[in-house]
Amino acid sequence: METTASHSPVVTLTPAAVEQVRGFLRKPENEGKVLRLYVEKGGCSGMQYSMVFDERRDDDRVAEIAGVAVVVDAFSAEYLKGTVVDFSDDLTGGGFKITNPNARQSCGCGKSFSS
Repeated sequence: METTASHSPVVTLTPAAVEQVRGFLRKPENEGKVLRLYVEKGGCSGMQYSMVFDERRDDDRVAEIAGVAVVVDAFSAEYLKGTVVDFSDDLTGGGFKITNPNARQSCGCGKSFSS
């Protein structure tokens, strides 16, 4: 996720998502890691979203959002361009929410999509 003036980040995080990710990054097992957002084949709509704390790789697109590093691999970047990650702590339906403008169709759980 290039952050130069000519390129906007592939993915952005809302302030609520940034705070939640910061909390996870404070855990010892995540020390030195970054948030990786990616897509893979699967789910009820053909492609599914995944997030993991991981190491940076040479071909990653990297963005710093309010001090949180987010990485996306080149394959996933094609599907995720313009995606917004939010977080809600609602008792029902809480958790990370992904809004992807490239998704033609999403499943009811919001974890998979088709493009």
